[in-house]
Formats: sequence, structure tokens, C-alpha cells
Amino acid sequence: MQAIRDAILSGDRTQETYANIEIPASYRGATVHKDEVGMFEGLATRDKDPRKSLHIDEVPVPELAPGEALVAVMASAINYNTVWTSIFEPVSTFGFLERYGRTSEFAKRHDLPYHVVGSDLAGVILRTGPGVTKWKPGTEVVAHCLSVELEDAEGHDDTMMDPQQRIWGFETNFGGLAELAIVKANQLMPKPSHLTWEEAASPGLVNSTAYRQLISKHGAAMKLGDRVLVWGASGGLGSYATQMALAGGATPICVVSSPEKAEICRAMGAELIIDRNAEGYRFWNDEGTEQNPREWQRFGKRIRELTGGYDVDIVFEHPGRETFGASVYVARKGGTIVTCASTSGYMHEYDNRYLWMNLKRIVSSHFANYREAWEANELINRGLIHPTLSKTYTLEDVGQAALDVHRNAHQGKVGVLTLSPEPGLGVTDPAKRAGFEKAINRFCNQ
Repeated sequence: MQAIRDAILSGDRTQETYANIEIPASYRGATVHKDEVGMFEGLATRDKDPRKSLHIDEVPVPELAPGEALVAVMASAINYNTVWTSIFEPVSTFGFLERYGRTSEFAKRHDLPYHVVGSDLAGVILRTGPGVTKWKPGTEVVAHCLSVELEDAEGHDDTMMDPQQRIWGFETNFGGLAELAIVKANQLMPKPSHLTWEEAASPGLVNSTAYRQLISKHGAAMKLGDRVLVWGASGGLGSYATQMALAGGATPICVVSSPEKAEICRAMGAELIIDRNAEGYRFWNDEGTEQNPREWQRFGKRIRELTGGYDVDIVFEHPGRETFGASVYVARKGGTIVTCASTSGYMHEYDNRYLWMNLKRIVSSHFANYREAWEANELINRGLIHPTLSKTYTLEDVGQAALDVHRNAHQGKVGVLTLSPEPGLGVTDPAKRAGFEKAINRFCNQ
């Protein structure tokens, strides 16, 4: 492993160098254990601690299948799916691995008593499997997290519709929070040359998810001039949605939960901001059993105060149960509520009169297909959208990193160094970076 690290740090990217490096028999990765699935039974979700369930284990390097690549991972990042995996909610991910393992001989590799997690990476290709022609050892890459088989017709219009669509590192094994990772070749994308390893690793999942949800024809298809309500506008998903709205000529109305998060939104260029804690919105009673439509009305009134009397064209939804009733209410007549997650609960409730009688649409969105992920990565590469990395941990501290995200004690994205020995490495185009330095560092140490 040290030889791999040394080669990457040397700057040598020749194919021969990496093709001749010996692949170790094992590597370190962040794992959850199948025999610990019940460890948090009886605890409230908020009290489940990823530091207790995430382990750093030495695990065997799997055999490389056709169409796959083995990547030396320099950095990764935490997503909410890692939190779900680590607290075994809403279900244990070992069920995903078991079902996947039954589909083919190569898929059996994934059904193990441990799960190497993580759905982001930036690193260097070490090996490619049979049939891979586009990617070569020594190439710097990032990876998106869509794993597909594409043996069914349904996946060939939009790969997200593949019946065998899975999220790598969540519904598959050998994820990115590790020194090595296995991905399919059609997950690979070029690493932006002006970014560090940890910066390049951080956008993958959330940037692509926000792109499909907000920009793509499969999502809200945002257009110039739209007013977009963004929940959690300084968070992992919301920070990219905010940037995309601004870059695309739309007007974001940013919902945050603290003055510090409001300042981050202003630094991105947003002007219309609602601090929902400061303004005391309580959409549910204390028992969480009944919603308060008067609070929806008060929230809608506040939005119109900010927009000069207009309701929003698009609601960028991901909190789920806590906010969904309000989201349906505040969208304009004919507007769109686009949802990609339910971090506060999956059982959404809303008053259907405000939906059907006002011809609003609820659109579901889940991650992104390869084309959408590639286009989202290209926005990063061109400096139209920037990473929102706020803090970086070592692999040994991955449990604390996941806890930060679990408790919403972070801004933007939380990174994790894997093979990279320190932050700040990996920039190969400093001149390009110089033009974006301030924007890249907006979230740092927040």
C-alpha cells in the first residue's frame, strides 16, 4: 500500500508505473458488521452513534470482475446513506448485499459479513477488468455512485430505471471509505485538476443528485427566472442546489437553521434567506402527530415577503416528513415539489386539496444517470459549481465524521482522507485553481 501511495504522491501517472505496482492482499476500509445489526435496538434514531458501529478493518482485496476498475482511493466523503448504514436504518444494508449476491457469480463477492461503505471517491486507477477500454491505470478519477447491470431493456432510456440499479457503497460492497475501492468503469469520471483529493471527492453523490433533481428533464427542469425554495440550503444537497439555481439564472429562497448557515448562503450569492429556527416555524405538534396549517400559511407569507409577492415555482425537497406538508402548500399553482430523500421520516403527509386543486406536481428523483453525473462533474471542472467541503477527517475518525452528519453539526460536505496523508494534496492545475480559490474555500472550517 505504501508503494501505491508513494507513486501517487510522486506525480507519476504513466500507465506502466501503475500496471507494475503489486496489488496488496488486503486493504483498510470503514465497515459495519453483520453480527452488530441489532446493537441499537430500543434507542431513538438521534441516540444511535456511528462511532460505535463503524470499524476500520483490514479486508481482502476482491477479484476484479469484467467491466470494473480497482481504484486507489485518496479521499472520500460522508453522505447521509453512510449514516443510514451505520445506524441500520431504515433497514440493515446486509439485506441489499444478500439480494445482490444471489444475482450472479461475481455479485456473490458482495455478500459478506462486513460491508465496506462509502459512495464517493477521488483517486487513481490501479487495474481494469476485462472489457474496459476507455480507462487506464494511472488515470486520476472521481466516481459517481450509480451501479447498474443494463441487461434489461428498461435501463436503456434512463439508466436509473434499470431494474438492477443500486447505489454503490450503500447497496453494494467495496465502497469508497477505504484505501481501495471497486467500481464499474461506467462510474468513472475525470478528476477536476484544480481540486485537492478531498475537494474532488466531496461533490460526487450530492452534486449529481441535485443536478438530476433540479436541472434535468427527469427532475424539476429548472429554467431561467424560476424561484426555487431550497430546504437545508447550506447542507450537502442544498448547497449544490443553491449554486445551481444561482448559476442557472433562478432565484433561490434558502431555508437554513442558524445565522452561520445563513452567512454561508450569502457567501454563495443568495439574498433571500429564511432562518426557520429564528422565525420559530413549527409545522407539527410536539407529539409529531398533527400538522399546523397556520404555520404553512405563515411560511408562505414569509416567502412572498421575500419574493415581492410570488410563490415558488419549485420546492427542492429532501427533509421529508417534517417539511413536506409545508412544501406542497407553498409551491405556486402549477408548481413542482421535487423530492429525493426523507431524512426526517418517510411517511409524508400533506393536504391533497392544495395539490390537486392547484395542479401542482410531486416529482420523485433518485441520484442520477451517468450522463447527468458526468454533466454535474463538468460543472465542477469548469468552475461553474464549487465543492462545499467544510471539514476533513482521517479514515480512523470516520465514525465522528458520520456523527457530524447524523446530528447536522456540519455545513456542506464532510470529507475523509483515505490514502492521502494530509489535506491540500492533488492539485495539478494551480493556475486554474487561482481563479476559483475564494469560492472553493467558502465552506472551509465551518
